[in-house]
Amino acid sequence: MSTSAVLRSEWIKIKSVRASLGSLIAVFVATVAITVLAFAAVGTAEADNAGYEPLFSAFYALNFGQIAAISFGTTAMSSEYLNGALRISLSAVPRRGLFYGAKAAVVGALALGVGILTSFVGFLSGQAFLGEYAIGLGHAGAVRACVGGGVYLALMALLAAGLTTLLRSGVAVLSILIPFTLIVSFVVGDVASGVAEFLPDRAGQQVLHENPSGTLGPWAGLAVTAAWAAAALLAGWWAVRRRDA
Repeated sequence: MSTSAVLRSEWIKIKSVRASLGSLIAVFVATVAITVLAFAAVGTAEADNAGYEPLFSAFYALNFGQIAAISFGTTAMSSEYLNGALRISLSAVPRRGLFYGAKAAVVGALALGVGILTSFVGFLSGQAFLGEYAIGLGHAGAVRACVGGGVYLALMALLAAGLTTLLRSGVAVLSILIPFTLIVSFVVGDVASGVAEFLPDRAGQQVLHENPSGTLGPWAGLAVTAAWAAAALLAGWWAVRRRDA
């Protein structure tokens, strides 16, 4: 089977699984909806506070979008471990490296496309409620943050996909990554801020700041998150190559 055919089959599988497609759509819907609700309710009040960072605040809802991105990466991979689906997939595509690479590529491409769209739409929709406090794409670092936010969401989806392949359990990965991004990294940040800078979520979100603080710059932070995702994907590749279906 050709590479293009395998890629097409993986896209068909993802869009036919409601949990995967729903999670992908939720990346956009949750982020934009929460942005609109938050900025419509308290946007100008928050903008008037001391220490307000207009660029980073514009991506507040990305914290919720990343949960959907993690869920997308998880469900796209975990569907292979339900009802013997992996055996059928490997019967159709015996080359395990091709099968795994194609699935990871489709997951990453879809997450990247939706992520970049989400970042731009979320940013612009939030600014529509800020009046005199609004910033545009011409603001320093705004385009970089929008593009980087999309890349960040894609990397989090790939991190989840790799871990799901390694652990063969979507429930286990969601139980690890969601509390990690919502709670653990903040606790670690309070205790050891230097270590927290290199956690995947903290590092990747440096790209959303106009003037990132700490050791990592915006693209270096994304590179750290990419390294986490690559490590997870390599671990998943090992699991696919070495374990029985």
